[in-house]
Amino acid sequence: MTTKAAAPPSRKTARRSRRLTRLMASRKFQSWAARFPLTRRLVVSEGEAMFDLVAGFCHSQILQAFVRLDLPQLLLANEMKLEALAEAGRVPPERMRVLLSGAIALGLLRLRRSGYYALTRRGAALAGVPGLTGMIDHHDILYLDLADPVAFFRGEVETELADFWPYVFGADGSAKAETVERYSQLMAESQILVAEDTLAVVNFSKARHVMDVGGGTGSFLAVLGKAHPDLELTLFDLPQVAAAAEARFVSESLAKTVEIVGGSFRDDPLPNEADTITLVRILYDHEDDTVRALLRAVFTALPAGGRIIVSEPMTGGDRPERAGDAYFALYCMAMRTGRARSPAEISQLLREAGFADVRIPRARRPYITSVISGVKLD
Repeated sequence: MTTKAAAPPSRKTARRSRRLTRLMASRKFQSWAARFPLTRRLVVSEGEAMFDLVAGFCHSQILQAFVRLDLPQLLLANEMKLEALAEAGRVPPERMRVLLSGAIALGLLRLRRSGYYALTRRGAALAGVPGLTGMIDHHDILYLDLADPVAFFRGEVETELADFWPYVFGADGSAKAETVERYSQLMAESQILVAEDTLAVVNFSKARHVMDVGGGTGSFLAVLGKAHPDLELTLFDLPQVAAAAEARFVSESLAKTVEIVGGSFRDDPLPNEADTITLVRILYDHEDDTVRALLRAVFTALPAGGRIIVSEPMTGGDRPERAGDAYFALYCMAMRTGRARSPAEISQLLREAGFADVRIPRARRPYITSVISGVKLD
């Protein structure tokens, strides 16, 4: 798959577009269009969409309070009335009512005629999706970093999110144990969905030995090992991270299948036994120079015919999209270590490292992950 740059619009098209834009910005036109039957629905729809953008921060705060008060788990166990939820959350009933009404408006709850609150399918998914509530819970740090968005985009903010994830900076093994544990737990929970979506679009049936570089506590390899029990597996990561994977592999009955190798891909050579190497949510944590060096190291470690698989959230490139460009790109900026990239950018980096037959299968859920693979030819 090759991404082609869109052709620039003709002068006539550009002039027409500018006239339409100025017309849409006209208060007089907006007033007329809101009354005219054929345009009224469009005006209302655009107005609602604009209001959602304005109110988005309030929506996210309702969501975070909903999660931090443990309401998804409480309501997953039993439907409850206002008074019981207020008592459980130690929130005054009149304020809890506002929060619950906001959650209803966001599609997370429904209020039954009996007065009991119940989760919707969306609310139940929030309670059951691995790692989702953990990601929402720590977003207050990202909100602080974005409190002055102009200063943020100018690069004038010493972001706090980078301190929340110092593991990313800890390739020399200096990250504290409690920091590593916090990072690893959250990544392990959310990695399950990434693993499932990766396996849905990548065929591992011809692989013999897979090495997951930067594999953390082994969530991806645990899912892969269950799906393909005949595979040899290697986890490569910092010693203090890789050590935590041992318990997971024992509990998953994979201890004899997976070899754990401690090391830093920045400083140590990669083992060269695998014919497939996976990089799951690794590249967007690092700047281009580090990524280029890592991809060259992967190329060197693979045999002829070996395959690399990159799986992580990506931007839309020439066609920006919400998950990659309006969330992950900002998150990476706040991390101060890497950046979200488009499939075209990652494909080019793979080719620069020597890989060929670069493929981009259709992502199941791009807001979870997208996948790119390449092959080291003979």
